[in-house]
Amino acid sequence: KGYDVVLMTEHDRGFDESRWRDYCAACAESSSPELLFVPGIEYSDADNVTHILCWSEEISFLGEDQDTLLTLEAAAEANACAVFAHPWRKRAHERYRPSWVPHLVGVETWNRKADGIAPRKEAVEMVRGTELTPYASLDFHRARQFFPLAMEVDVEDRPADVASVLDALRDRRTRALAFGRPLELFTSGFAGGAVRAAEATRSSVAATIRRLKS
Repeated sequence: KGYDVVLMTEHDRGFDESRWRDYCAACAESSSPELLFVPGIEYSDADNVTHILCWSEEISFLGEDQDTLLTLEAAAEANACAVFAHPWRKRAHERYRPSWVPHLVGVETWNRKADGIAPRKEAVEMVRGTELTPYASLDFHRARQFFPLAMEVDVEDRPADVASVLDALRDRRTRALAFGRPLELFTSGFAGGAVRAAEATRSSVAATIRRLKS
């Protein structure tokens, strides 16, 4: 598909320090000059509503089912890159607090599984007026959930390794893309209206299919 880097974020449930180390080793072993796997964790709070994506070169497993602010503070102490994941899943955006902003590098504004085939305009508004970056991501549980979303990461003149990629995330040298174009193009205007209409049709058809199956 033309990707150079995969920012992995396995769910925290069932992880511990030993499994985290094995996972980091597996990502390193699976990486090649053509494709880099960066290990990360998707940390959830106790009732599995708020999720934080987290990557760092040197970090221990932060623990599962923790308060979100505590997770963010621990991630910041470890110089990790943290992103608020799919804010509209289970209405997680209602728990969003300004105190999180200093510990985040971005907010997911388009997650294919959680948001469908259109970005959340409201999530774009969450980052407006802050230094946070909009993120486009795949909740890639099965092949049919693949969608042409990506993050363009500028590693400048350095080799694309874990350190250079995460430095780019920290410095906000990133841009969310959809279909190879800036994500912002799909939040308004003709393109925005088209994908929202397509998503409304898709979700309606999917709901009908679910009812028929049940």
